[in-house]
Amino acid sequence: MNTYDQIYAVVRQIPVGCVATYGQVATLAGLPGKPRVVGYALYRVAPGLTDSIPWHRVVNARGEVSMSALRHGSDYLQRHLLEAEGIEFDPQGRLSLHRYRWQPDFASPQSGECPLGSISNPDNDS
Repeated sequence: MNTYDQIYAVVRQIPVGCVATYGQVATLAGLPGKPRVVGYALYRVAPGLTDSIPWHRVVNARGEVSMSALRHGSDYLQRHLLEAEGIEFDPQGRLSLHRYRWQPDFASPQSGECPLGSISNPDNDS
């Protein structure tokens, strides 16, 4: 499995209504200290794979969508997709990592949860 495939395997596990940071994904993919590699990998997700790789659920360590002119507007799309999953942003454009950060269960990563859950994912309200 190549580096990008490792990253995509982690990102596929992030549940609806949750997010992970670039650094968190890097660590979980076995690439500690390489959050930019995660960013490069997600930038290269082919349009036909966006349904199977939820790239929009990865944000920066400040809980923000990383804005860049090189993204050709996909940064605005990212925020829209997150809001559609029930994730709320404050007036400064930040989401609460305390509330929405995915906490994988290492025994079964797909059973991980967000600490407080989200509106659109009632199974995570605990």
